[in-house]
Amino acid sequence: MTMRADDFVDESLLPHIDQARAFYATRPTMRGPQSFAELLEVRAQRATRIASHDPHAVTGMAEVDGHAVPIRILTPRANRPRGVYLDLHGGGFYVGAAADGDDGARALAEVHQLVVVGVDYRLAPEHPWPAATEDCATVARWLLGHAQARFGCSRIVVGGSSAGATLAMTTLLRLRARGLTAQIAGAALQFGTYDLSGTTPAGRLIADEYFLQAYLGDTEDRTVADISPVFAELSGLPPTLLSVGADDVLLQDNLAMAERLAEAGNDVTMRVYPASPHGFTGHPTAMAAAARQHIEAWIGARIGD
Repeated sequence: MTMRADDFVDESLLPHIDQARAFYATRPTMRGPQSFAELLEVRAQRATRIASHDPHAVTGMAEVDGHAVPIRILTPRANRPRGVYLDLHGGGFYVGAAADGDDGARALAEVHQLVVVGVDYRLAPEHPWPAATEDCATVARWLLGHAQARFGCSRIVVGGSSAGATLAMTTLLRLRARGLTAQIAGAALQFGTYDLSGTTPAGRLIADEYFLQAYLGDTEDRTVADISPVFAELSGLPPTLLSVGADDVLLQDNLAMAERLAEAGNDVTMRVYPASPHGFTGHPTAMAAAARQHIEAWIGARIGD
């Protein structure tokens, strides 16, 4: 089976292309930090920004087998929750926080009556792999055991963007190893990176990025499934939505992941958004707004099945 970007572009998106191209023509090309010193500078700049965090968010700890992980919970203000969305933030495994996703989390909470649980997983390089994967899997296991009693609902969708999408997939693989995927209704993955080994054509496109060294350190085998899930045995996973921009350096990586998931017999939906680079769903374009609406509707539908 061959999967191409053109096969997954919704024609309704075509009117948004010119506006997206105009926006990115005036936007400087963005690249992540390329050293620990640059990373510290990025973190310092982020710390000085005034963030618009949701005042109704509740923080706490999810603990399983003696391992506790900080979480951030947003619940619908007026309606009873129908399900839970486990949201894993992006940021190259080395920057970011659960609170960064408050705006999107509040929209999910109110429009689709979902509890949104964000994870403040440990960041690299201070805490390299497998710290982040262990934290995300711990929170997922905690939700499986506590969602019904805590929130009155038990259906769960796992998702994330960029590094968060990678962690969502490795979390699913860890849950499957324990026989715990039956309660997971779906996975919504935005522009994740699935080959961190640099051994596939798609993986080689990002092989020189600093985030890989920060996250993986001296790890010799970077093809293990807990790092590069494209190499995993992928059968028996929940329905999955993959969303990516046509101009994203990770486009081929996402197409390869979609193909591998489909070949393993899973229910896979692939959406490619024209004239959109990495991280586009966080940008003020009509294309991004359409993508967010698609993703949120898919998540809501999975909870409602």
